[in-house]
Amino acid sequence: MLKDKKYFLFDIDGTLAVDDVLFDGSRELIDHISSIGGRSFYITNNSTKSRRDYMAGFRRWDISTEEGQFITASYATCRYLKEHYSGKKLFVMGTPSFIEEVKGCGFAVTEQAEEDVACVVVGFDRTLRYEKVEEACRLLFRPEVDYVGTNPDYRCPASFGFVPDCGGICEMLNVTVDRKPYYAGKPNKEIVAMCMEQVGAKPEEVLVVGDRLYTDIACGIRAGVETALVLTGEAREKDLDGTEFRPDYVYRDIRQLYEDFIG
Repeated sequence: MLKDKKYFLFDIDGTLAVDDVLFDGSRELIDHISSIGGRSFYITNNSTKSRRDYMAGFRRWDISTEEGQFITASYATCRYLKEHYSGKKLFVMGTPSFIEEVKGCGFAVTEQAEEDVACVVVGFDRTLRYEKVEEACRLLFRPEVDYVGTNPDYRCPASFGFVPDCGGICEMLNVTVDRKPYYAGKPNKEIVAMCMEQVGAKPEEVLVVGDRLYTDIACGIRAGVETALVLTGEAREKDLDGTEFRPDYVYRDIRQLYEDFIG
């Protein structure tokens, strides 16, 4: 039941906002969750920004947050990399912010196809150049080099429509080198687990809210919690026909979810 929820795990782009514009109802819902003793988490697959970048963005919306509320694809990827590639050199295809986040975890990072690279790491790269793509291909044709992506989203919402996301960039690589990465971000169920561990949440108290079926809704389903789809991003109502990722709730927008929740 929606009234039993205390912990809301929100996607951001296409769910709470688009570009720098906060959707109607987002602030009210976040404030209400706090007023009832709950907590909002932000589980974005956008790997162009660090958690501190997102905190600064929410401050511009006059919404107070803490770093632990943000479980980004880049943060999840860094946790995965520390567990599996400690002390190894990584080739990173990503924005300067993402590269600095990886370096901050103690990794040697390169953008060249050097002999001692252990893994190719691909994020949502708004600074992408063809030279980077070519160097990544050189490495991925070497079977001993591993391959990790931050998130499988094919496209990211923009004010005019969409732009290619990490999954779209990886798909370009996949058709060239015939390899698919391990994705650390949504729909990896560990994203939900990282949030629940912080507050000791029970599954019935948690709701994942997003605009994509194959990442947001799939993530919640794999983690064993309920999900809500909003139709302000990628997914359309017709996409629900025949999908394996059926949400528990479907809303026109975040305002409608807020009104249903306060009932």
